[in-house]
Amino acid sequence: MYQQDTPVAPRFDINAPDLYIPAMAFITYILVAGLALGTQNRFSPEILGMQASSALVWLIIEVLAILFALYLVTVNADLTTIDLIAFSGYKYVGMIFGVLSGLLFGKIAYYLALGWCCIAVFIFTIKTLRLKILSEAAAAGATISAARNQLRMYLTMAIAAAQPIVMYWLTYHLVR
Repeated sequence: MYQQDTPVAPRFDINAPDLYIPAMAFITYILVAGLALGTQNRFSPEILGMQASSALVWLIIEVLAILFALYLVTVNADLTTIDLIAFSGYKYVGMIFGVLSGLLFGKIAYYLALGWCCIAVFIFTIKTLRLKILSEAAAAGATISAARNQLRMYLTMAIAAAQPIVMYWLTYHLVR
């Protein structure tokens, strides 16, 4: 029997976040970054390690900032840290597409592909987190003031707006 209060495995709920795509995208991003640096004769194992460490640190900072913001706004949603890592990790797919486009077709293609992926990740993040953050109050049957609901929506928008910034920050130096 399906229970609303307990987390559901991804095989039972198609909307449940899992870490497969974000983990594979993270690893592929590191490999594509190595390829991009290699085509520019800037590759070294140390730089590849710094690229991986930098991406991982930014992911951790992003998830910690989201957890802190959720704590400040007192959101009691069913979002776990693993869910936030999964939602934050989906941006690596767009970063891969942007860097590969830049390598194959030049800097303009990089900006076009990354821009499109940034918009897609922005919309995806808003739609998924809005369901989690705003539905918590509706599920409890509690009436939340309009100001508090608006604050939760602003938080969702801020989290979504941070994704494209990190996407650009981690990829702009890979395409020349």
